[in-house]
Amino acid sequence: MSEFASPRAVFQRLIDGVTARRPETLPRLYAEDAVVVHPFARPATRLEGRDAVREHFARLEALPLEMTARNIVVHHTADPEVIIAEFEYAGRNTETGREFVVPSVFVLRVRDGRIVESRDYHDHSLVAHAMGEQRG
Repeated sequence: MSEFASPRAVFQRLIDGVTARRPETLPRLYAEDAVVVHPFARPATRLEGRDAVREHFARLEALPLEMTARNIVVHHTADPEVIIAEFEYAGRNTETGREFVVPSVFVLRVRDGRIVESRDYHDHSLVAHAMGEQRG
């Protein structure tokens, strides 16, 4: 990855890696001291550092999911490091066939081609429900 990758390009690599289920490639998109917050998770989560991000994405491999990202709209802000990305994850549980759509908004700060801050807003309970867990 170029040190000078734009925030939009880094975001695209992120969702491409998530939907292609390549968790081993995702931590490289983050700075060593990155902070990722999931305000709508229950309980809300805060990942601090690339190792925490690596652990988070490692769980992706075990999930019986197929996903795509669609309806992607990227908004540029007055701060050239910050973008706001709106999109949906559309997916299916490959064991049960249960489908889901998760509207999402990511606010990313990208510096020198790496994510340094991310606030990821989506309803984690929709994915949990698709996995057969109770929604709460």
